[in-house]
Amino acid sequence: MKAIGLDGFSKGWVAVTIDGDQRTMSFQADIADALAHPFDRTGIDIPIGMTDDGTRDCDLLARDKLRPHASRVFTGARRWLWQEFADPDKANMDALRRSQTRVSRQLWHLGKKIMEVDAFVRAHRARDIREVHPELVFLRLNSGKPLPRKKSEEGDALRRKLLKRAGFREIDRWLTEVRIGTGAKRDDVLDACAVALAACAPHGSVPEGAPPLDAHDLPMQIWF
Repeated sequence: MKAIGLDGFSKGWVAVTIDGDQRTMSFQADIADALAHPFDRTGIDIPIGMTDDGTRDCDLLARDKLRPHASRVFTGARRWLWQEFADPDKANMDALRRSQTRVSRQLWHLGKKIMEVDAFVRAHRARDIREVHPELVFLRLNSGKPLPRKKSEEGDALRRKLLKRAGFREIDRWLTEVRIGTGAKRDDVLDACAVALAACAPHGSVPEGAPPLDAHDLPMQIWF
C-alpha cells in the first residue's frame, strides 16, 4: 500500500508518503506534481464535492465530532464563488442575493486550491482520492479527547507525540531542517502526516456508508 497525504500551504503542497515501512515528505508546486507517481490512495485536506449553496452533511457531522472546536471545519465551499468572482466582497454580495451564507476570508483564500483539486479529481475519477480532515484524525489518535489549538505550544507538542506514536519518528527533523525555507508552516507538516495516516488506513468517515454525490458525481464524505 502506497498512500499519500496532502496539505496545502502558500507555495504549494506538503506531500507525505507512506509506502510500507517507509515514510517520506516532499514539497510540490501543484497537485499534478504531487500525484505524478503511482499511488494506491491519496487523502487531501481540502473539500471534494460541493453543493450550490455550500451546505454539506459531512461538514456538519465533522463539526459535531470536533465540538467544542467545531470552527476547525470550514464550511461553505461553492464552485460558483471562484468561477464567477475574483473579489470576496462581490462574491458575498451575490451569496446574500441568493439567500446563502457569506464565505469567510479563510475559506475564500483556499479557493485556488479548492478549484485546483476539483479539476484534478474530476479529470482522474479512476484514482482513489479522498477528502480527509486532519483534526478528525488527531481526535481519533487522541482517543476521542479534544486537542488544544494546533498553533499553541501544547497543541503542537501533543500532535507531535501522537504522530511519533503512529510511526513518524522523523517528525522533529522534518519540522526543522527539512521544512526550513519552503514556506510551509509547522502545522502544515503535522496535518499532512495525519492525512497520510487516514489515506493509508482509514478508520471511518462522515457520513458512513455510501456518500451523497454532488452535481458532478463527486462524493461528499470526509475520512479520518
